[in-house]
Amino acid sequence: MSRGLLQALCFGYGLVLFVVEALAADPLALATLSLPQSPIVATTSPPPQPDAEEQLLQGVLAVKQGDLEGAIETLEQLRQQVPNFHLAHLIYADLLSLRTGQIGDIGLGTLVTATDAVSSQRLNNLRSELLTRIGALLEPIPPDHYPRSLLLLDERHPDAIVVDKSTHRLYHYRWDSAQQLPQLQHDYYVSTGKLRGNKQVRGDLKTPEGVYFVTQHIPDSQLPEKYGISAFTLNYPNELDRHLNRTGYGIWLHGTERIYYSRPPLDSEGCVVLPNLDLSQLKPYLLPGRTPVIVTEAVEWLDVATWQQQQQGALAALELWRQSWQSGDLERYLKRYSESFWSDSDANLERWRQRKQQVAATKTYQDIALEQLTLLRYPKSASEGRELIVANFTQHYRSNNYTSVMQKRLYLTLEQGEWRVLYEGAADD
Repeated sequence: MSRGLLQALCFGYGLVLFVVEALAADPLALATLSLPQSPIVATTSPPPQPDAEEQLLQGVLAVKQGDLEGAIETLEQLRQQVPNFHLAHLIYADLLSLRTGQIGDIGLGTLVTATDAVSSQRLNNLRSELLTRIGALLEPIPPDHYPRSLLLLDERHPDAIVVDKSTHRLYHYRWDSAQQLPQLQHDYYVSTGKLRGNKQVRGDLKTPEGVYFVTQHIPDSQLPEKYGISAFTLNYPNELDRHLNRTGYGIWLHGTERIYYSRPPLDSEGCVVLPNLDLSQLKPYLLPGRTPVIVTEAVEWLDVATWQQQQQGALAALELWRQSWQSGDLERYLKRYSESFWSDSDANLERWRQRKQQVAATKTYQDIALEQLTLLRYPKSASEGRELIVANFTQHYRSNNYTSVMQKRLYLTLEQGEWRVLYEGAADD
């Protein structure tokens, strides 16, 4: 069933009736629609919170299965547990109307009436939220597929976040060291910027797309109420954003004002917004300076074989760069760099070459080791069409006259079939 059909049905009927009739009109959706599997929960997870979205969908599915009284009971329990979940209240009102045969168009029904333009907009926002939640349920992740953006996660800090702006879902992944694969822990509904597209300038009300990292946690006590129970700042603009002259600041992952359970799909000034209950569950895994947050217009899912092939290609490219540097052969080393290279200290490859020539003249040997490696594929929608991989790692350097340990970040770009370094700098987020 297409999202267009869902939207048409959503705005033509009561919320519950639209779901039931839409599912009945599409036998394939009717046969395949089911609740998501229970999330994989690590032993270190906090006590599980009530999953309000799951309860909401249980009520909708109960109507699909002809159990109206069961649906009413489920929604009544949800209303009691999460009293600020306005969508649950509206569906509950529709269920009561359905029981009495009074259901009609939302906003014109017996129990729910839009008395002004503001109320009408709020009802439309709730319709949009339900449409988005149901749409994600109808388009689940393909079995045995993994996000293209997560090629490798550091086993010491194994968690990562992937945000899909098109479906308004946030995916929490954790690296499985036994299987050497990222495993989905949970996914959540989120709100993003009021306007679609990738952020370009300050104040454009768009959510940026790219590879970012959590930089700071701001607790509830230091936040205005509109940010909910917590906020986690991201390093927007990142190195690529600044190079491309993208402007703006203050892009956060944060909660919701307490009078609301959630916000409409397109409702923020550029931040990624979760319900407070969901953020409280996710909060322990958002580590400043460690947790990557990849924001993309649409997640690209890869089968295991394709995913492993891309991972091995990235690992081989990084090892070739390390070996070339360690060899002391300056020309061999510089061949691993793109002609478009830049860094925070050197504006182009020629200046980088000059500096490295001066350093190389003082060396009799070099030993370079990389550990705590993370490899993240950059969304093409945000990289001006380039194929990019962001590599984060701890670099151990030792030579005849210098020793250092640092957190480093490389951007690798695919040029003529080879990965080359486009950017190099400290990962000091």
